[in-house]
Amino acid sequence: MGEQKEETEVNQPTDQSHSFVEVICKCTGKTWRFAAGTEAKFALKFINDSRIDSILANPPVAYIEAVKDGEVPVIFGPNSILVNYGKGWKLQPATETTGFSRGTPGDYAAAQPAYVPPVSDNSHYARRKSQAAVSPLYIGKILLVFFLMFLIGTLFTLFLENLPQLVQNLNMSSTIE
Repeated sequence: MGEQKEETEVNQPTDQSHSFVEVICKCTGKTWRFAAGTEAKFALKFINDSRIDSILANPPVAYIEAVKDGEVPVIFGPNSILVNYGKGWKLQPATETTGFSRGTPGDYAAAQPAYVPPVSDNSHYARRKSQAAVSPLYIGKILLVFFLMFLIGTLFTLFLENLPQLVQNLNMSSTIE
């Protein structure tokens, strides 16, 4: 009977179930609302674009994290879906200088990230860069390598074909002396 009571308490919908998530900036107090299912990279781009006027005063947002007092923050990667973890958890933008500051020195969360990848959508840039890699200089280098490869192969073949005569000449010269 006690197990059924616990199940009903867990499965009851809360009044706070919204169709959006809120990201609250603790330094400016500004709140952004995003639809449920929004990817973190879209939210970061939107937040950084809306902060363009104060970009000199504040560094750009690197990632979004969910924080709760006494808990290790949950960091959303660029392709993560923003989720509200419930009571006490708050989503907030974090810069590289403010991130990972809640743990003890031995804690994983306290480690400074070595590299935070850019969050902008660069799929068109990657396509353009791969097309630019096929240039006349690149094709010329490939042709030069093929030429050198065949030249070395030809020299090696000629050496091996003439090796018996070379050995015979060396034997003849050593028997004369």
